[in-house]
Parts: sequence; structure tokens; C-alpha cells
Amino acid sequence: MALSLIGQLQETADFIRNKYNHSPGIGIILGSGLGNLTACMEVELEIGYEQLPHFPVSTVEGHAGRLIFGKLGGKPVVAMAGRFHCYEGYTAQQVVYPIRVMKLLGVNLLLISNAAGGMNEGFRVGDLMILRDHISLFTSNPLLGENPAALGPRFPDMSEPYRKELIVKAQRIASRLNIPVKEGVYAGVTGPSFETRAEYRLLQLGGADAVGMSTVQEVIAAAHMGMDVFAVSIITDMGIRQEDNTITHQEVLEAARKAEPMLTAIFRELVTEL
Repeated sequence: MALSLIGQLQETADFIRNKYNHSPGIGIILGSGLGNLTACMEVELEIGYEQLPHFPVSTVEGHAGRLIFGKLGGKPVVAMAGRFHCYEGYTAQQVVYPIRVMKLLGVNLLLISNAAGGMNEGFRVGDLMILRDHISLFTSNPLLGENPAALGPRFPDMSEPYRKELIVKAQRIASRLNIPVKEGVYAGVTGPSFETRAEYRLLQLGGADAVGMSTVQEVIAAAHMGMDVFAVSIITDMGIRQEDNTITHQEVLEAARKAEPMLTAIFRELVTEL
């Protein structure tokens, strides 16, 4: 007999607990080209996704594909080095499966990073944008279908998907570290093709400052389960542009790697102060 979603989640969590008996209160998701934050961690255990029962497996370049447990800034954390996307062939429910496992392990705060295309004309490649809100209308909602009451309410509130208190704290940290940061709205799309010029204009007119192929489903699942969220985008390319240029995934990874030390510093200090 096939296990229910709750049963699968419990089996994954139990597998991890048998290998790691500490409870991380903070979860971190590392996006494309952003895996080096783990170098700042006091790593205690790494588990490849392929070892975890019911867990998806990363297929995208720039996503290592492992759960990393340890301490950051003296706090117990678990980091996802590599996330999942619908364009890999996964359902929205599979994309957020790790978020639900994190919650069962004790995570109440989720820090998210991603690589995004800039659409605000005041942005430049390499900028950091703190997410204050998002638009998820262009992706499949991970809460579609049956709603096990143990996971969260049928109709979760999304009026504050990104905790304002954490945004203010991160802005103060960035100012203290002399790291310039922007703030804006992130539009989630399915990918994997980059957006057309007309699509960029549509998203910009809809109020988005940046666009990417991840994050919004993770945030919805986190809110559903009562987790606080803070997220930052690295602007790796500019969608609103006049010149006749194209975008490649390699360019996105390179831009992310160059800006990563700034994002790492903010995450590290934020965790330390919590």
C-alpha cells in the first residue's frame, strides 16, 4: 500500500534523525551558483539527495544536490545545496517536499536565495534584492489538491510572505557591512526558457522588479506550515534592456558567483543575530 504524503514525509524525517540527532531551527536554500555559503558553516553531516527516501534529485548545473547540517554563526542550521524546479519535470508538490521535511525536523525560519533577472530599470547586474513580496500567478500552486490538516490550513494567509521584521534587520546588517541592497517584488515563472522581451514588459507592468524560476512555491509551502521566511535575489541579468543581447545560464552562474560573498555575509550575520 502506497504511503500517504504525511507518511512519506515522516519516513524521510526519521531517516535523517537516525543519522543526525540535533534539531536545526533555521533552514537555508541555496540557489544557482550560490553554494559557497556552506564554506562558512561548521559542517556536521552531509546527505546526498539520492540517499533520502522520497526526495527529488537536483538535475540543474550549479545545484550540488545535498542536505548539509551544522552550525552557522553558532546556530544549528540545515542548508539545501540545490533546489528543485517544475521545469525539471517535478510537480509543485515535489518541489516543496524538502520544505515540509525541514519543518518536521524543527525548522521555523527559512532563508532563501535565488538568481533572478532584473526588470527594475534602477537595478544592475550583481545587485542584491531583498524580497518584500512576490507574484506567483504564473506557476502551479503547491497546495492544489488534498490538504492534510497536519500540514496547514486549507486557505493560508499570504499577506506577509516575507517577514517584515527580518527585512528590517537585514537592511541594518547590510548598511553596517556597507553592502548596497535593493528591495522589490519577485515574479515566479516556470521556465526553463528565459522570458521574451514582451513577457519582461508584461511582468514589469504587473509590478515585478525581478523574475525567476523558483522560490514562490517554496515560500507558499513555508507559509502554509507556519514558517517565517526571508529571501534575497541576486540580479544576474537584466531583462529590461535596449541592446540586442541574449542570456545564457553560464552568464547567470557567473554573475551569481561574483555577488555571492555579499549575500553570504548578510545571511551569516542575520543568523548570528537571531
